[in-house]
Amino acid sequence: MAKCINCGQESILISKFLNLCAKCIKEKFDIVLPQIKKNHAISHERFGLPAEPPKNPEGIKCDFCINECIIGEGEKGYCGLRKNEGGKFKAPSSKNGNLSWYYDSLPTNCVGDWVCPGGTGAGYPKFSYSLGPEYGYKNLAVFYHGCSFNCLFCQNWHFREYIESEKRYSALELAQAVDSRTSCICYFGGDPTPQLSHAIKASRLALKMNKGRILRICWETNGSMNQRLLKKMLELSLESGGCVKFDLKAWNEHLNIALCGVSNRRTLENFAFASEWIKYRKDPPLLIASTLLVPGYVDENEVYQIAKFIASLNPEIPYSLLGFYPHFYMPDLPTTSRNHAYKCREAALKAGLKRVKIGNIHLLGNRY
Repeated sequence: MAKCINCGQESILISKFLNLCAKCIKEKFDIVLPQIKKNHAISHERFGLPAEPPKNPEGIKCDFCINECIIGEGEKGYCGLRKNEGGKFKAPSSKNGNLSWYYDSLPTNCVGDWVCPGGTGAGYPKFSYSLGPEYGYKNLAVFYHGCSFNCLFCQNWHFREYIESEKRYSALELAQAVDSRTSCICYFGGDPTPQLSHAIKASRLALKMNKGRILRICWETNGSMNQRLLKKMLELSLESGGCVKFDLKAWNEHLNIALCGVSNRRTLENFAFASEWIKYRKDPPLLIASTLLVPGYVDENEVYQIAKFIASLNPEIPYSLLGFYPHFYMPDLPTTSRNHAYKCREAALKAGLKRVKIGNIHLLGNRY
């Protein structure tokens, strides 16, 4: 049990690392912001990463994501992947992506498995090999090391230990990993955002090398990328039958900053932009959303507001509510309770969404 250092409230639903309750984060943001910044500095500096996105007036600018780092000589960007050496970027590119990959048998535990071709046969026969789940086929799961956010509850936080790794893969090497039983590629991480030039190049090569057969391009992302890059992602997924999965961490911007270190403004703007592409392909769904139900912070009101936003764009957009597992800098919080998850589902439906699923049901606890 932790205590909010601002209001004094004690609860098992307050993170000992944050030491702030959701109410104070939302309503007393200017007062608690120094504590929030301190927390993220500690968590980032542990891995040799900048406490905040650098804004060196004499540096060079990176525009891949919302952070828009301006990186001075000898400094690195917030994601840790871009460095300024001699006034030029030393960074991953289409020739040297910082990543790892593996094969995952279909159907897999993808966020979109309940609506995508690999899990359901949606889009058959143009985009799926089967009327139902694609048994016998596999997904090429591409994990990019690096992220534009700093989520304190990150389930895949170990990627930070490999940002300085010398092991690299070219876009061609990654494309060549696609074999005859690979029916989709999914880019995740970390997040693909800081290395989208590599992912886009690899995707184009893979589609060209596998022309005439099904090969879907999918993404799982926090949605913070430059919109010109999002457009290229959408084009690849639209053409191939894949989907773009946005992880909408929170609705309240202050809460998003507290949990993830970064604003969600760009994410919401990009989600709205992506929703405009739905008209070009309704089956399988091009755009999917998900939210992790972090106990004490992401409650039914947050979910209601997110769902209301999604429904205002298109009520048919699939929305997954994911059970939380204690991890990284939030190991003391409980797993999401069943009551919490089902209340959030009811809130999402009440907001006007038609396709809402509770994921990671096996993680749900009985009570708080």
